[in-house]
Amino acid sequence: MKNFFTSLLGSLVALLIFAGGAVLLLIVFLGVVAALGEKTVSVEKGAYLVFDLGVNITDAPQQFDGAALVEAFTGGESKSLQLREVTNALRAAARDERIAGVFLHGEFEPVGYGTGFSALREVREALGEVKAAGKPVQAFLEFAGTRELYLASAAGDVAVDPYGLLMVSGLASQPMFFAGAFERFGIGVQVTRVGKYKSAIEPFVRKDLSPENREQLQLLLDDVWREIRNGIAADRGITPEQFQALIESGEGMRPEAALKAGVISRVLYRDEILGELKKKTGRTGPKDAFKQIGLADYIKVAPEVTGVKPEKDGGEGKRGKRGRIAVVYAEGNIVDGEGEIGEVSGEKFSRELRRLRQDDDIKAIVLRVNSPGGSASASERIQREIRLAREKKPVVVSMGSYAASGGYWISTYGERIFAEPTTITGSIGVFGVFFNAQKLANDLGFTFDVVKTGKFADSLTIARPQTADELARWQHMVDWIYDEFLMKVAESRQLDRDKVHEIAQGRVWSGAEALKLGLVDEIGGLEAALAYAAQKAGLGADYAVTEYPRKKELAEAIAEMFEGFKPATSRAGVATRLVEQMREEVKILEQFNDRRGVYARLPVEIYVR
Repeated sequence: MKNFFTSLLGSLVALLIFAGGAVLLLIVFLGVVAALGEKTVSVEKGAYLVFDLGVNITDAPQQFDGAALVEAFTGGESKSLQLREVTNALRAAARDERIAGVFLHGEFEPVGYGTGFSALREVREALGEVKAAGKPVQAFLEFAGTRELYLASAAGDVAVDPYGLLMVSGLASQPMFFAGAFERFGIGVQVTRVGKYKSAIEPFVRKDLSPENREQLQLLLDDVWREIRNGIAADRGITPEQFQALIESGEGMRPEAALKAGVISRVLYRDEILGELKKKTGRTGPKDAFKQIGLADYIKVAPEVTGVKPEKDGGEGKRGKRGRIAVVYAEGNIVDGEGEIGEVSGEKFSRELRRLRQDDDIKAIVLRVNSPGGSASASERIQREIRLAREKKPVVVSMGSYAASGGYWISTYGERIFAEPTTITGSIGVFGVFFNAQKLANDLGFTFDVVKTGKFADSLTIARPQTADELARWQHMVDWIYDEFLMKVAESRQLDRDKVHEIAQGRVWSGAEALKLGLVDEIGGLEAALAYAAQKAGLGADYAVTEYPRKKELAEAIAEMFEGFKPATSRAGVATRLVEQMREEVKILEQFNDRRGVYARLPVEIYVR
């Protein structure tokens, strides 16, 4: 027996050594691949900046320098670009004498909360600077949805393939409801909530939209669509009514109808527009491509034009800088604890805000919010640090595509709140949700029993429904947190509490309506928020920017790289898209981790398509 354990121990040690060595070799190998994958980027005089839309535009930066790994293993560019990198590169292109123009093509691949209409509005503004500099912006579309046309319409020349499609029919939100499935499988759901519009729990207890939810979604979509429609129409030199008429006619999908209506400039094949670009850039060889540089590559050299150099800590700055502004990206669901990549963790974010508050080199903080909310306690933990930070330095909020419920909770104490007209915000309301698997377990032959010292001792169980007394206790908690939410908004926004209650009720608002209601201060993007923060901190234009979350370690980079091998879903079949939507909806259930069982979150889920 002694020999057996000795042999077993030796085998385990050998296995651990082998595994450790294998991991080390993998890390070294990937490091070498990354180094070899790094390429020197140069810009030819007279080149066009090519913006391939086949990416996901996120607010937060990539958390690791994994582009070289992705390129080395997949042969393509990274599928994720940061919004500020995109807009800064476009503004650099407007000033760069080597760049002759900008060429847009392809289809977006949105993931999570990326590539929202608020982000695209900022990209459109940056394209406007290119045009203002006298440089042509051309777009070529084959299959265009609302996002693609919204961005491409900012180009001076919009061409569409003769057999292309313009799938622009307006906006729709089509939530998925679980109540029927829960009933079938024996999952019980009980809820507590405040606010007649607080519909986040509806997918769990209903099979369709409530009248109140339908009302608020209709008004929200109308507001967002109005901004998109009017923006497209203005750029194409037609009236919003003409554009709407084209859509309602049913002919708007065909390029010829769009051309006749003035929505696009030309109908031509890809080879024709590429031939034109070859002539413009002085290329004549039959196998020559036109002079060009991809946006992902140009992002690397854009600092040469702007004078803003990357720094080791993931920030950027200029020589002679007088101080730093920290941009903190709260992108994703707000969760209790440490959270995961892509989530706004109450622990991590409050810890980082505390560090920035205590850092004398940080002269101001800009909180960029792109979140539908989540855990109420995590939201409060983050908001507490925002309030403390404001006592020492300016804290400005920039709202992205979503800043609602818990996302608004963490925003409301900003010294100044910037939003885009298409931002989804408000949703000032609270709910609790309690699941039980009693029927499911009983049907499978499992039963439960309990011994306890008080009637509430097992109130967090999923083995049975909540009792009337337990639900009353949770409702009291929800009522108290909702009252706290109202008080905080009234205090921070200097509004009457009754007025806040009137516009709260869990109701969502567009950024344009939020401005009228006093929930935000100004329409503008992240750059506008940075400029305001710099002015309040007395920095002028001479400051550095440091971004959080910081870059990830190599081990996390490896995990992300392998995750990138998943096939894109934007062109997947019907079954794959349905499964993907179900997967995303179920994933949200995992993020209901507030130990108090109380949440400030958007309806699950406002998908605007």
